[in-house]
Amino acid sequence: MSLAPALNAKRASLAIFALAVGGFAIGTTEFAIMGLLQEMVTDLGISVPAGGHVISAYALGVVVGAPVLAALGARMPRKKLAVGLMMLFAVGNLSSFFAPDYQWLLVTRFVSGLPHGAFFGVAAVIAASLVAPTRRARAISMVMLGLSIANVVGVPFATWLGQQAGWRWMFVLVGLIGLLTVILMVRFVPHQATLPGASIRRELGALRRVQVWLALLVGTVGFGGFFAVYAYISPTMTHVAGFSTDLLPLIVGLYGLGNVVGNIAGGRLADRSVMRSIYGILAGTVVILASYAWLVQYKAGALALVFLVGAIGSMLVPPLQTRLLDVSPDAQSLASSLTHSALNMANALGALLGGLVIAWGWGYRSPAVVGAVLALMGLGIALISGRLDRKDPRQPAVAEAARTHPVPDKSPAQ
Repeated sequence: MSLAPALNAKRASLAIFALAVGGFAIGTTEFAIMGLLQEMVTDLGISVPAGGHVISAYALGVVVGAPVLAALGARMPRKKLAVGLMMLFAVGNLSSFFAPDYQWLLVTRFVSGLPHGAFFGVAAVIAASLVAPTRRARAISMVMLGLSIANVVGVPFATWLGQQAGWRWMFVLVGLIGLLTVILMVRFVPHQATLPGASIRRELGALRRVQVWLALLVGTVGFGGFFAVYAYISPTMTHVAGFSTDLLPLIVGLYGLGNVVGNIAGGRLADRSVMRSIYGILAGTVVILASYAWLVQYKAGALALVFLVGAIGSMLVPPLQTRLLDVSPDAQSLASSLTHSALNMANALGALLGGLVIAWGWGYRSPAVVGAVLALMGLGIALISGRLDRKDPRQPAVAEAARTHPVPDKSPAQ
């Protein structure tokens, strides 16, 4: 049952836009630092591997913060929780600008990562509650669209700003966008009452469900295939496809455009059938990554596959997020937040396994083969989850009933 007031289409769109701006800020800070790595390590006088730990500190903050902050905020109204999380994000990024040394930068980046998953989790729940049940996944995809657009616009601009004015100014830009998000949410996101009976204990109860863990495994393993390729896209494009380094920004931009298209398509597919969309997307991922390993040696094939990898990767997020909402109706904030912990674990898994096969001398095309295998494993896990649904159809029946017979909302707007 939705706890949001009934909104007209314009007000709902403005509320979702406000949440998407937060996604844009998060996507910008997560990826722009990678493009400013050399400037950062030179200024701080540290090694490149040590600079990589700054990136890892943020990812660790995401993994830790998603379940912890979502559970602690269980009894808070969702709008208030979202505003508080974005304030923490903004302060964390602004404090990175003032970090006096490497050790403090590690701390501020960890703090900045803490609200990442919890914000996306509660934002997805809010967005889904503002629209008809048959359009939930599309609303979620619009929130995630901010993250996708960040790869096309926010990351290149923040990287340019950091190169021109100093790498620390990227954090100022992101912090200001975070504060803008707070203002927009206060203005446009409607008040939502606390879920009756909400508690930390009930939120954590979602972790006792097999289907929640299976959905998270689908994200970790299946999405790991995508990251096995993306983590090594730069050396693959230069050493295998033969592109010059000057063209890498355009190639990464092409990947970002794929993200945008895939994110929108994923939301539309999930509104038709969540599980079927997950099956189809993972099967398509297997085919695309296997093709990448073969066609990346040809420039035209490489460009086409970069776009398709970006599209198929982001396409999985809306149905996976919606699936977690379906299998944990009484602990949606925590379950939805855990999606982003799973995706960061996928990032670590894919990059690790892709790096291993390169280190073993199998070449820069080998991570795509690893990725195809991981996606196939993710598909297998999804099929097991679907089989359990058929054996115990109560949860899918509840979700389907909610989509086809929504409960009228009578909560007051504030």
